[in-house]
Amino acid sequence: MANQKTIQSDRYSRIAIITGATSGIGEATARRFITSGYGVVGNGRNAEKLRALEQELGAAFCGIAGDATDSTVLERLFASAIERFGKPADIVVANAGRGLGGSVKDADLSNFEEILKLNVTGTLALLQKAAQKMVDEHQSSYPKRAADIVIIGSVVGRHISPFSAVYGATKFAVHSLAEGLRREVGPKGIRVSLVEPGIVISGFQDGAGYSDEMVQNFEDKFGPLLHGEDVANAIHYIVTQPPHVHISDIMVRPTRQDYP
Repeated sequence: MANQKTIQSDRYSRIAIITGATSGIGEATARRFITSGYGVVGNGRNAEKLRALEQELGAAFCGIAGDATDSTVLERLFASAIERFGKPADIVVANAGRGLGGSVKDADLSNFEEILKLNVTGTLALLQKAAQKMVDEHQSSYPKRAADIVIIGSVVGRHISPFSAVYGATKFAVHSLAEGLRREVGPKGIRVSLVEPGIVISGFQDGAGYSDEMVQNFEDKFGPLLHGEDVANAIHYIVTQPPHVHISDIMVRPTRQDYP
């Protein structure tokens, strides 16, 4: 087993944990990382999709099914990186989240507590665990090796959206957590980066309750819209910088999206 771990650890240049890896930005990022020679531990609730990704992507992908707000699941992600690849994760992508359409006056709040738990509480738990482990594991290796925590925010976490202001409030909170963590662990050699996508075509729209008419309006007004691969390229750019270079914030919009 020890020899196998040594072979595995030499095989992959970096090891990444990605939440929300079964679709959209998370899945695209997993694929982009694997193409670059990284090992990936991917999390999502869809166990069947994770098994399919394992079969398709091979040994470079390890799927861990479960709720990203569950502390036991989060611990399994970090343990699985070592068990599968023979070394700790040096990239964590906090991507899991859900949308909610509607303004402050009109949004359906029946699912808001669940969204708040996933988007804010769950993200905070992942950031805290990642920071604690990375400071212990990677501080002594800086500046020879990079360690990255990448957080998926949103343009509506910076600009008030007329069609998703309540969801945007959760992203304003996440942006605050990202900057707070950057100031805390950046001096210890851990990079914390925020990626703020504009409108990205994925399963996000269905989960947010956006109508087909609204999505078509986005396409007509702002299209061509972004796809997960476009945001994955930005994430890959962040983590491939030299260890002393920190890209703290990237906003990625469709070219024709003027607002938000």
